[in-house]
Amino acid sequence: MKYNELTPEEERVIVYKGTEYPYTGEYVNNKQSGTYVCKRCDAPLYKSADKFDSHCGWPSFDDEIQGAVKRVPDADGSRTEIICTNCGAHLGHVFLGEGFTDKETRHCVNSISLKFIPDVNKNIHKAYFASGCFWGTEYYFMKVKGVKHTTVGFMGGHVDNPTYEQVCQKNTGHLELTEVEYDTKQTNYDEMVKLFFETHDFTQTNGQGPDIGPQYLSCIFYSTEEEKKIAEKYIAILESKGFKVATMLKPVSTFWKAEDYHQQYYEHKGSTPYCHSYKKIF
Repeated sequence: MKYNELTPEEERVIVYKGTEYPYTGEYVNNKQSGTYVCKRCDAPLYKSADKFDSHCGWPSFDDEIQGAVKRVPDADGSRTEIICTNCGAHLGHVFLGEGFTDKETRHCVNSISLKFIPDVNKNIHKAYFASGCFWGTEYYFMKVKGVKHTTVGFMGGHVDNPTYEQVCQKNTGHLELTEVEYDTKQTNYDEMVKLFFETHDFTQTNGQGPDIGPQYLSCIFYSTEEEKKIAEKYIAILESKGFKVATMLKPVSTFWKAEDYHQQYYEHKGSTPYCHSYKKIF
């Protein structure tokens, strides 16, 4: 059987039965609808409908796709390991009788052992906002009605697949930003733009709050001319109120996802942003 190529860290967990650190995995807080498949062989393993929040630091499922996951005694002699039936990849462990759901089952799975394939939903649109440290930008967007998923990353630079460390050196041209996926049946782009302006200082020209540098500038990356017109409309409203708006408008370019430990940072840390706050304007 031909397997997907793994990184050294993926191999450490999937082949040599390691464990990723809690609250660092990509899918801990993923609430999108879709299917989780094996990182090593792409076999479908879990449905999003069976995922629940156990507050344990790893994705939790109370059921698997029938026949997809095999239970074997763990080498420690006390736990039960779960592996991909198709290729034997290490997924994590299963625990019973904890009372989290009616099924009394918790598959505690390493995010790094999985890939997520979202269901196609024509009502889901993506928007891109840069307003300083992406931890704080994401904090407010991920809590809004109609927002289904958020991802932090980088856009606008000249280096492919930049790391956080590279961007912090302030010479890649990238801005920290948040990709916001929202349901157009529950909200709209106007509401996204208003929240953007109401959660940061859009008049600051050198960064955001104490975070100074070109990667922290205020910017809306628009995907369509309609999005650009909406952004321009609210900038005009702000200027009519006497604000000197420093926010830039740029067309969307390649979005580079940041490292997993940056995703939903404040949710994992259990704290609130230090350089963002909400102030109603519109």
